[in-house]
Amino acid sequence: MSSSQQRRSPELRSHTAPPAPRLLPWSNTEGNPCFLSSDGTGYLWRVADGIEAVQLGMAAELLDHAADLLDDDRVTADQLRFTLARMSESLRDVKRVADSRGARLPEAGATELDLDPDDAIGACDTPEER
Repeated sequence: MSSSQQRRSPELRSHTAPPAPRLLPWSNTEGNPCFLSSDGTGYLWRVADGIEAVQLGMAAELLDHAADLLDDDRVTADQLRFTLARMSESLRDVKRVADSRGARLPEAGATELDLDPDDAIGACDTPEER
């Protein structure tokens, strides 16, 4: 069969849908979301992964800083206001990462995980119970 016949033959085409576009961790100049249509590889995909990692790391550091401020009796209202503004920005970034990653999860029931509940480590287990 020729390649032109293969392209036209519906039974020879893949029936898998292309992956949904990825929400990127930045906006365009008008503040609108940016998306990437990709197979999950490539330079721009890796750049987005790197930026998400930085955003999540900064959020963790900001949480630690906020905890330190709350423990400080000498903290000023301006310091708390500034920290709250940064936390709001960070939470927006973290939500965008969660939305992006959640949109790329397989549909419920599309895949089955082969997990043995007896092998799982419970969140409340003590080291001796593991």
